[in-house]
Amino acid sequence: MSAVSGRRRRLSYLLALTFLSAVAFEARPAQAENLTVNVDEARILKLPARVATIVIGNPLIADATLQSGGVLVVTGKGFGATNLLALDRSGKVVMDQMVQVLGASTGGDLVIVYKGVERESYSCAPDCERRLTLGDSPAYFTSILTQSGTRATQAQTPPTR
Repeated sequence: MSAVSGRRRRLSYLLALTFLSAVAFEARPAQAENLTVNVDEARILKLPARVATIVIGNPLIADATLQSGGVLVVTGKGFGATNLLALDRSGKVVMDQMVQVLGASTGGDLVIVYKGVERESYSCAPDCERRLTLGDSPAYFTSILTQSGTRATQAQTPPTR
């Protein structure tokens, strides 16, 4: 009788161990390295198979557009970090990734001018022109934004005769 109870005990132990192993190694969403992108720039990300829905935690920080073939275009909108979730058709998370958005790249054509505490950004390729960049002084930023908005409105308005 003791041999039978010893086998039952070992079998119970083995079943418990198998169950705990299954729970410990449960399929988890893919965790990749942080995706780093600069403000006003885009990065391409290849998604796992079966992705049906993309969720961005804070759309003021980053935006994402799903393209055919499992390609995701992530665009930096504002400074900071947010998460990006990819869900399959059943709503299961297949990817959970952090997106870190940094300031505008200082390489290339970007020139930042400081006038005391005031900041202005310019694109200089080859001539320097005012550039709308997060972090610029409010008056400078608003001035460029107003001009850009006025120009866009005029471009969409049909000419009067």
